[in-house]
Amino acid sequence: MNNLTIGELIEKYPFVTGFFEANKLDTGSFENKTFQEYLDNFSQGEIEDFAIDKESLIEGLEEYIKQMKDFLGIKDDEGIESLTILPGHDKSGDPEGFKELTIHRSEIISIVGPTGSGKSRLLADIEWTAQNDTPTGRTILIDGKVPDKKWRFSSNNRLVAQLSQNMNFVMDLSVREFLELHAASRLVMDVEDTIYKIVEEANNLAGEKFDLDTPVTSLSGGQSRALMIADTAILSSSPIVLIDEIENAGIDRRKALSLLVNEDKIVLMATHDPTLALIADRRIVIKNGGIHRIIQTNKEEKEVLVKLEEIDSFIQDMRSDLREGKELSI
Repeated sequence: MNNLTIGELIEKYPFVTGFFEANKLDTGSFENKTFQEYLDNFSQGEIEDFAIDKESLIEGLEEYIKQMKDFLGIKDDEGIESLTILPGHDKSGDPEGFKELTIHRSEIISIVGPTGSGKSRLLADIEWTAQNDTPTGRTILIDGKVPDKKWRFSSNNRLVAQLSQNMNFVMDLSVREFLELHAASRLVMDVEDTIYKIVEEANNLAGEKFDLDTPVTSLSGGQSRALMIADTAILSSSPIVLIDEIENAGIDRRKALSLLVNEDKIVLMATHDPTLALIADRRIVIKNGGIHRIIQTNKEEKEVLVKLEEIDSFIQDMRSDLREGKELSI
């Protein structure tokens, strides 16, 4: 704390403004100074006139931050660098076809396999940091170690943000109100700029744009998914994002993945789409409830990806023309 500027303190712990206000400390023009430097700015006369006790204020701020972090369940350095999956068995009890899979931050992994093969089971094992206590017998490690219990049992420390195929809202709120609630729960300082950024990013993903006053219950499936992807990328503290069949969302899939990866997330997506499968760095092949093999996307497959994206771009253009009521032609 001693090395952070007041601006950095406020960004990291927005609630410290309450401490400054309660102690009648005007730090507005000292955001580039540390709290110690701010206090050192007072003259001897001001210290006497205002009964300023520098040592007590520094200790008081440290204790205030500690108590507020405990109350809010905030932990420092909650990010993770890697996720490791240790093998279990398939539905027949046969060992899975790999020794160990470690996934690093900003990496995209696709999960492929027939419907009902066990893709969602793998996502669930990761979400609950399985410890050989699920039907697959898999074990999940975080940064190479058995995960802290906070990832499994704490409502304030969620390891995973999961975006399912169905993103239906039931609450009677506008997009603005929904985002304001989430931003407040994350102790965001600049709420207005944050929610505008989320809606801007969401509209970059969605086919049909929406605004802050749109009721969330009026959003289409694609708009809902776009909103939640942007919200997850910008506001969610969860270091891992699990996506189930993003190809069915009616959004720009590459932009969605790029947005998530730029926020230093580990991204795993269950998909039937060959374009998405090849965008990923590696893909997990699921058969009979188990991980059959792990494939590194190679140079030849990247060349295939270029052709698939050309086809996909053509289809997207046709879809856009169709929506706008244009006649289609080659």
